[in-house]
Amino acid sequence: MAIIVNLDVMMARRKVKSKDLAAFVGVTEQNMSLLKSGKIKGVRFSTLDRICSYLNCQPGDLLEHRPTGPIEDDLAPASRHPEAAE
Repeated sequence: MAIIVNLDVMMARRKVKSKDLAAFVGVTEQNMSLLKSGKIKGVRFSTLDRICSYLNCQPGDLLEHRPTGPIEDDLAPASRHPEAAE
């Protein structure tokens, strides 16, 4: 997967326990574990907002994009998003 979740890194930097963050965010410890491991298909903006508030960080501190290879479809990024080329 090209999206890397760095939540565990940020939690270690802030010395935050998973149990405490889960309680603040309002999710189960199991769901927090799945989020930390990247084994989720999506995250609500409200959840991301609460995590960032607790950890005093930005979403970009938690999520990283690492390209895995060629674009799966044959469209170049500028042709998929014409406004980006302007």
